[in-house]
Amino acid sequence: MGLTGKILNRGRQLKSHVYTLYYGIRDPRVPWYVKVLTLLVIAYVISPIDIIPDFIPVIGLLDDVILVPIAITLIMKLMPEEVIEDYQSQQQQIKSRGLKITGTVIVVSIWLLLILLCYWLLNQ
Repeated sequence: MGLTGKILNRGRQLKSHVYTLYYGIRDPRVPWYVKVLTLLVIAYVISPIDIIPDFIPVIGLLDDVILVPIAITLIMKLMPEEVIEDYQSQQQQIKSRGLKITGTVIVVSIWLLLILLCYWLLNQ
């Protein structure tokens, strides 16, 4: 398998991990600190705000390419094995639509709250 095949395989594996993390948030067997870390990573991935702005050549995209997979791998190591096995066995039944809608709602809600907070602060 060439480098391209390895990269594509790793991408599919990360996508599978994201679904497992998303549905693991709702699982009572997952410790609270894993849920908090998962929410932070999901919020970072869907947020337009990055640690290093994307318009900086090469370095701007590296935070997404390096930090996110490392964070996902760390969280998967912290998650209980039985939860991972349960959700990966159900992978064929899980649809991404719920994840996309939830992510969009979270980002829009945060931006609306920030706009309302700024408006409120400026009008005092």
